[in-house]
Amino acid sequence: MARNLELGAQGEDLAAGHLAAGGMTILERNWRCRYGELDVIATDGDTVVFVEVKTRSGRGYGTPAEAVTFAKQSRIRRLAGLWLREQPRGWTRVRFDVVSVLVEPGHEPTLEHLRAVF
Repeated sequence: MARNLELGAQGEDLAAGHLAAGGMTILERNWRCRYGELDVIATDGDTVVFVEVKTRSGRGYGTPAEAVTFAKQSRIRRLAGLWLREQPRGWTRVRFDVVSVLVEPGHEPTLEHLRAVF
């Protein structure tokens, strides 16, 4: 289990760096409430972006992005609503992205940023 947590943390670090390098501003990482967690909350211009980061060490169970199921998307939407209600600023534009991180042994990590996927 510790290995999976380390892999997930590595993926989130890589994803946050990638998003920031692409011009996005990271507002929060690992925002938690009693209903769950949002991996990355960022802004892209005047849009608040909720980013789910999925990291895998291989493709045996499909791509990392394929792990973002309909149930997971619904949970993220609900959590995003809770986060938005806590904010003093009223965001009019919201987007849901996925960053897929593949960290295969012996290879450089690869990232794929999927914008507005759900």
